[in-house]
Amino acid sequence: MSLLADAFTVICVVAGVGFFAAGTAGLLRFPDTGSRLHALTKADHLGLGLIVLGLLPRAEALGGAFRLLAIWALVLLASAATGPLLARVAQRRDPSA
Repeated sequence: MSLLADAFTVICVVAGVGFFAAGTAGLLRFPDTGSRLHALTKADHLGLGLIVLGLLPRAEALGGAFRLLAIWALVLLASAATGPLLARVAQRRDPSA
């Protein structure tokens, strides 16, 4: 059972890191601010979700699992709030974009 849990953790964490890498590539490659923010936030949401999912079996107690889920929820809320604000500020600075 421990080998299965270890494999699940490794697969989820590696997939999460892959989504972070894809978001970083989108941040560096896409032409405008809106598409960069979209690529970054979507990849980060899924990447962090997969990492949290992979770490849940490693949590010592139920409280640790709830903390991991709370961190993920706070990141989702913060990203949902700051992404549109950053896009709006960038659009005001460069209306042609």
